Amino acid sequence: IWWLDPELTYGNAKPFVFTQGHSVCNRSFFPCFDTPAVKCTYSATVKAPAGIQVLMSATQSTYLEEEGVYQFYMEYPVPAYLVALVAGDLIHADIGPRSRVWAEPCLLPTAISKLSGIVERWLTAAESLYGPYIWGRYDIVFLPPSFPIVAMENPCLTFIISSILESDEFLIIDVIHEVAHSWFGNAVTNATWEEMWLSEGLATYAQRRITTETYGAAFTCLETAFRLDALHRQMKLLGEDNPVSKLQVKLEPGVNPSNLMNLFTYEKGYCFVYYLSQLCGDPRHFDSFLRAYIEKYKFTSVVAQDLLDSFLNFFPELKEQCVESKAGLEFERWLNATGPPLAEPDLSQGSSLTRPVETLFKLWTTEPLDSVAAASSADLTKWRTFQTVLFLDRLLDGSPLPHEVIKKLSECYSSQLDSMNAEIRIRWLQIVVRNDYYPDLYKVRRFLENQMSRMYTIPLYEDLCTGTLKSFALEIFYQTQNQLHPNLRKTIQQILSQGLNPLPAIDTTAVTTDTPAMVLEDKVSEATNGAISLRDVNVSA
Repeated sequence: IWWLDPELTYGNAKPFVFTQGHSVCNRSFFPCFDTPAVKCTYSATVKAPAGIQVLMSATQSTYLEEEGVYQFYMEYPVPAYLVALVAGDLIHADIGPRSRVWAEPCLLPTAISKLSGIVERWLTAAESLYGPYIWGRYDIVFLPPSFPIVAMENPCLTFIISSILESDEFLIIDVIHEVAHSWFGNAVTNATWEEMWLSEGLATYAQRRITTETYGAAFTCLETAFRLDALHRQMKLLGEDNPVSKLQVKLEPGVNPSNLMNLFTYEKGYCFVYYLSQLCGDPRHFDSFLRAYIEKYKFTSVVAQDLLDSFLNFFPELKEQCVESKAGLEFERWLNATGPPLAEPDLSQGSSLTRPVETLFKLWTTEPLDSVAAASSADLTKWRTFQTVLFLDRLLDGSPLPHEVIKKLSECYSSQLDSMNAEIRIRWLQIVVRNDYYPDLYKVRRFLENQMSRMYTIPLYEDLCTGTLKSFALEIFYQTQNQLHPNLRKTIQQILSQGLNPLPAIDTTAVTTDTPAMVLEDKVSEATNGAISLRDVNVSA
């Protein structure tokens, strides 16, 4: 349960509270069987002060104004982690026949402009693929930047971090992913957290089928290439034999299942589902199977064998061919082998969007550098966001770059990137930090002074503390810590303290601007390198 003072909201007017149950946190909210294997209906009575709007992940709600009491009822069985509550200075607007958006008053116009009309389009596309939407309403509430993840698929009421509103393409993907969870994860749920891919891999596959239907195959392939790049980056950091890269992960006693949320759950799971769809020959045949799977198992929890047995029974000709035992691609190996996916999708339909990225990256990283040719080969202002972040991620992977390259990159792109969304800007600033490019460091400071969300602060602080700029990071932190949620503040303090004695909490009102650097001189001279960021490129729950 996250309690926010008014200063941690956008409006700075009223306190705010929200819950985040995934994976096993709702045991601190109410007594429950906190496992996805158990589902039940629920009702709730919530009393709140006047002027505070309360919402829950429920199919029915009423409000008794004279008593300040809200009544909620979820008529369909759900696992405990999908019970969610949010309360604060929230107002709404209808954006479709069965959807409305909730946000703080200062954010509502932006939310309306981004989502009006198109959510119904996504729901209709999903229904055409996987059958009726069974939850009645599909509403969205935008939460303050303290929300610890990007989005959460609470039934009837998707939670999304407000910070993502400025990044249109990420917003599209994040909402569509949560729409897909209405079928995969909410209606049919993984019975154990050791098989989280049954929700996330299938939801990612369904998300990409929906985006293909609504935005075309090229866009879907571009987004997939971006995510698979991130998967291989994470694999390089963790090692190919790391057990968390299995689809069937073994949960040791006392381990929080949320610690196993990684890109393997999503992207390796997606690759397995995609492989199953390819065995059918036509993705529409696989859509038919998934409709039958949903109809058979809705409102229950399943294990991988349920999915795979249903698949082989639905396609008896594949069962006769023993596709589950195909050498090198055995179903058992997909589930229990560590390392990369055994097969990856053909993304050639996205080449019109990915080829310019590859060409530009090659021009900037081939010696000797021809900066004139590189600068003139592409106009980033006309690129899609996913093209630009794919290009910047690859530059990040190659950092540190030769000084001449980073200098010319800054001259060509830095001012252009300043006006782009935060998903793009944070990547450029990470490049600045990893290359110790001092002329653009003031932009890092400016960015961190205006960000309160985990996804736009942690990666930069990790990079700053891994390199030679820890004193700079400490100075910014001491100046901005009061605008951060205590949980985020604690995480950043841990990053700043790596290899050191724990940093004391410091009263910034008593600290002069030069104190942090002075403090650091005493504490950090022997610092070891910090952890490498395992940034999940905005993984949604």
